[in-house]
Amino acid sequence: MDARGVLDLLDLTLLDHSASETALDALCERANEHRPAAVCVFSEHVPYVKGRLDGRIPVAAVAAGFPVGDSDPAAASDAIRAAVQAGADEIDCVLEPREDEGFPGESELAMLIAMREASAGCVLKVIIETSLLDERRMRACARMALAAGADFVKSSTGKRGGCSDEAAGILAFEVMRHGVTMGSKPGVKLSGGISTLSDVERLLSLVNSEDPAIKGAARLRIGASSLLDELVG
Repeated sequence: MDARGVLDLLDLTLLDHSASETALDALCERANEHRPAAVCVFSEHVPYVKGRLDGRIPVAAVAAGFPVGDSDPAAASDAIRAAVQAGADEIDCVLEPREDEGFPGESELAMLIAMREASAGCVLKVIIETSLLDERRMRACARMALAAGADFVKSSTGKRGGCSDEAAGILAFEVMRHGVTMGSKPGVKLSGGISTLSDVERLLSLVNSEDPAIKGAARLRIGASSLLDELVG
């Protein structure tokens, strides 16, 4: 895949609560020039970014705790609704892992339902933090998130481990499986430690080996903060 093809899938990311207006301006300038799939920032930065970004570029807000996800569905719902009201087009949320035999269980389902209801009208990407999960829990979280209506299952925050080859393949399989079962077309977002074009090519080949139909920004995203530097210099 060439640089333009990767840019079309890229969620250009700046997740820093203390980011200055200068840093946010630079982010918007680069996005306006290179046109990624979306720009991803914390909720409090959404209004500023929306005012400076080309209106054709969606803004994704990270809401309800990051990198540690919220444990209270009501609090998560309030945070997501605030992000939507601030102008977010997409919402990225962490489904926080638990060291419990019953994970994922009823509390996770309640959280996912709250995420989906609060983000109604926006694209919802659920981060399942695959680096902290074994295969069984990875699959269970992906299935539960998709069943609750997530538009994307996302591999990682990037703060507690990266996106492994295994995770990319598993998420792609579960998205394919859900689509076949339900007749829908959810997507995969690969994020965490992806910084080179070779990383992208390797991970996308694993996704495509599970389902070649998972392509285009409506179904496939790459979350990265430094990848743009390699793509455009």
